[in-house]
Amino acid sequence: MAVNKNGEEILNNLKECLEYYNNDFSLDRYVLESGMPGVLPYSRQEDKYKYICDLVETLIIRDILQKYAIRNKNIIRDFTFFMMDNISSLTSANNLSKEIGKANLKISNKKIKQYIEYLTRFYLFYKIRRYDIKGKKYLNTNNKYYLVDHSFRYASLGRKNMDYEQTYENIIVMELFRRGYEVYVGKLYQKEIDFVAIKQNEKIYIQVSDDISNKKHLNMKYHRY
Repeated sequence: MAVNKNGEEILNNLKECLEYYNNDFSLDRYVLESGMPGVLPYSRQEDKYKYICDLVETLIIRDILQKYAIRNKNIIRDFTFFMMDNISSLTSANNLSKEIGKANLKISNKKIKQYIEYLTRFYLFYKIRRYDIKGKKYLNTNNKYYLVDHSFRYASLGRKNMDYEQTYENIIVMELFRRGYEVYVGKLYQKEIDFVAIKQNEKIYIQVSDDISNKKHLNMKYHRY
């Protein structure tokens, strides 16, 4: 069982879900439903997603809107959904502002930075910093953000534009956190490593792909990085 910094239960990993369901649980099902303790009593996926949507709304309305006295509920909701739809993307206030503008949302760079801070402070998203492996220093721009639970995205936005590779990344980074690793996005010259995970003297380099059977796709993936 994973908990956040407040000691609240967040989610189970795949192994714990297998144990709960007596091994009658697949990776595909975990991708769609996740393993939050609150969804386990529900049998229908629709009921699971309703529970998750209600949880997201509670986080946005009760915690963020009330604490920071945000008047426009739709803006913070739309921004949250936009962030959900762009997990694993390199993100900065400037490029977010440009992309949000294309979606007919007008949010200043200052507000974008504030909203990201709110969403990470309440553990809806986790920030993964970039690290220059050669220069041995953190980079101050283009972080990546991942959801505390990947099912938030599909419960809130639907599965029309489902991206398994992004979801796998989200699952992997949360599992690395659960196992006590420090995680960052690695930059080596002009190439990028999805995750570099460090724990004491152990260092793991991880590339994530949703299809390693397609040689062309695999070559493009690793040539890019």
